[in-house]
Amino acid sequence: MKRLYLLAAAATLFAAPALAQDNTITVGFTASRTGPLNVDSTGQERGYNFWRDEVNAAGGIKVGNKRYKVNFVSYDDQSVGGRVQQLYTRLINQDKANFLFSPYSSGLTAPATVISEQYGKIMIDSGGAEEKPFETGNKYLFMVITSASHYLSGAIEALKKNDPHAKIAMVYSDDPFSKAVLAAAAEQAKAAGLDVVMNESYSPSTTDFGPIVNKIVSSNADAFLGGGHYSDGATLARQMHDQKANMKWESILVAPADDKFAELGPAALGVTVPSQWEVQVNYKPQFGPTTAQFAKAFSDKMHAKPDYHSASGYTSGVVLQHAIEQAGSIDPEKVAAALNAMDITTFFGRIKFATDPGHHGLQIGHKMVLAQWQKINGNLGRQVVWPTEAQSANLLYPISATQ
Repeated sequence: MKRLYLLAAAATLFAAPALAQDNTITVGFTASRTGPLNVDSTGQERGYNFWRDEVNAAGGIKVGNKRYKVNFVSYDDQSVGGRVQQLYTRLINQDKANFLFSPYSSGLTAPATVISEQYGKIMIDSGGAEEKPFETGNKYLFMVITSASHYLSGAIEALKKNDPHAKIAMVYSDDPFSKAVLAAAAEQAKAAGLDVVMNESYSPSTTDFGPIVNKIVSSNADAFLGGGHYSDGATLARQMHDQKANMKWESILVAPADDKFAELGPAALGVTVPSQWEVQVNYKPQFGPTTAQFAKAFSDKMHAKPDYHSASGYTSGVVLQHAIEQAGSIDPEKVAAALNAMDITTFFGRIKFATDPGHHGLQIGHKMVLAQWQKINGNLGRQVVWPTEAQSANLLYPISATQ
């Protein structure tokens, strides 16, 4: 893993132009190696790197009678949206990237897509779940993850089943992704007959949630839904526990999907998270490795367990590879046509893209699961608790049942 990051750092420092040989495909992207999005972005980049190394070790991507090795050029976007367009322009014009991967987060992916579309470059999106970029007529943008409006659908369904009269506090980061997720969740909660007693956002730079937790307690809510990304979500969970908010249910975006969340100890117990992928869920892949094969190989090489960010990053590569091989070409129009026609199952789940002009490239095949932090053989770990057909353990409700 250390070697991979040295290589990534070298690309950032020197940004050498993409190799000109006709047997190399260059993929460009930015990653948040610094800034508040670092934890989540690091997982995604690990997935990218792992895919590249696996493909190259196998001889490259097969295109007709040729094989293409994969070369990465990437930069640190510092978790700042204002840097993204400049860097993606550089990736295309100076580094001659053939294809692009997305940055992490909807807030960074949206401005990047302006550049990818301007230059007609395919971008595989595993980092931005907001639907808006897919409603503007983009032709070269393809999302491999479930979109934002469905992130909390499983949480609403599970909460409704366990407490049909639950009162919900929704508190979330004022960023495009989080607002889109919670706006959809509020509508779904209303349709389910649940009562949303608090619905407000906070600045993404917030570090002290004490006053917000006091408002949550005062709302007499039974359940909490919200958060945003790792730093704020983890802090929210810790401060709700420290201030004894005594929620019966907590669903927090993004943060609890990372193994680092276990460092919260008792504050992590019982917290649920909508997840794009968990190692307990098995699909029979038509292309690429099985879940077991991916998880073992990733852990052996990276010395870390894969989370859904690394799995979705890896899937970006798998999807691009399959499209290139199906197209028998690296011509962007032919590869885009192969992506439009794609309907396959990978270890990550089903992958199929909308092709109508109003939603082109939006993921319509993949389904989320809901994971919960529980004690597993005395240690904190995530279990899949929803939907019931994918369960690896029963849902513990209320949170006090985890103590």
